[in-house]
Amino acid sequence: MKKRTIAIISYITLVGWLIAYFNYNKGKKHSLEKYHLEQSLGLGITVSILNIILGFAYTIDSFFFIPLAINNFLFLIISIAGIISSYYSVRLPLPLIGSYFENKFKFLMN
Repeated sequence: MKKRTIAIISYITLVGWLIAYFNYNKGKKHSLEKYHLEQSLGLGITVSILNIILGFAYTIDSFFFIPLAINNFLFLIISIAGIISSYYSVRLPLPLIGSYFENKFKFLMN
């Protein structure tokens, strides 16, 4: 797979991230792939934790459906931003959370 393709696939659900990760480890490693794998993993972890918290809150009060829906909509928008930056082979951090996850997952990308 091309490095750009691996970077794009990493933003498409957990299955896409796993496919991209195993292809990254199988072939020649590029910094673009590594960067977008780290960004998409950070995004997935953040959204999952927020969904769990908001899901529990939603079981207590139905008001929390709105923040839960907003969280999932933001996940979609941020994923599209990541896919676009991957397509153009640019190492841009994701909006809102991307700068926090730069170089945080070095142990996975050796």
